[in-house]
Amino acid sequence: MEHESDVMRTIDSRAAAGLRRERSQLHRLETLTDVVYGLAIWRVFMLFPRPDEPKWNWHSWREFFANEGMTVVLIAIAVAVLIIYWLQSNTLLSLVERADGKFAVRAIVQLFFVLLFLFSIRVGTELDASAWTRGFESVAALLLGLSSTWMWAYAAKGGRLLHSDVSEDEARAVRRRITAEPATAAFTLPFVFTPIFWELAWFTYPIVRKFFRRTARLIARAGE
Repeated sequence: MEHESDVMRTIDSRAAAGLRRERSQLHRLETLTDVVYGLAIWRVFMLFPRPDEPKWNWHSWREFFANEGMTVVLIAIAVAVLIIYWLQSNTLLSLVERADGKFAVRAIVQLFFVLLFLFSIRVGTELDASAWTRGFESVAALLLGLSSTWMWAYAAKGGRLLHSDVSEDEARAVRRRITAEPATAAFTLPFVFTPIFWELAWFTYPIVRKFFRRTARLIARAGE
């Protein structure tokens, strides 16, 4: 009996140590995510045309927007996309209690796609606008959204990494809600050959988001 008691204490201590490590790992991932998103938003914002640049030769706001209007729109869209995904990431991580190795890999893959999206914006501002540059941004945003869904699907499977008060129906509703971002990015792909319509396609996000939120609420109510 004493031997069995020692074994149980050893198992409990190892389980407690593993839980501490996974919680600590989650905290580090949260910090890393905030840093990467913050730096990405700052880098995109720095792509705005500045008065100290040699090509700055405009004498009015009308001239500025006539020459740089599409660049400003592109950068504004990029900043909005990054902020939306950052808020989404904060929401997902707040529902997660701990992070094992597989979850950490998925979180880092998501951050890689944040950097890829940042690179796509740089390409779009440095090169002449084309279907290729627009498509690159749409695909990068789509991959970023799909990586978030992939990360959440793993965390929510069987509730393995979630807080105990997160129900299965709530987890499904969250997955439904976070589909709006990659769905919007996918919606812009057919418009990469039509410059104005491609930019306008990004503004359908509130409509897409409302649709997926409504279906998520229906899923949550069905589980009650």
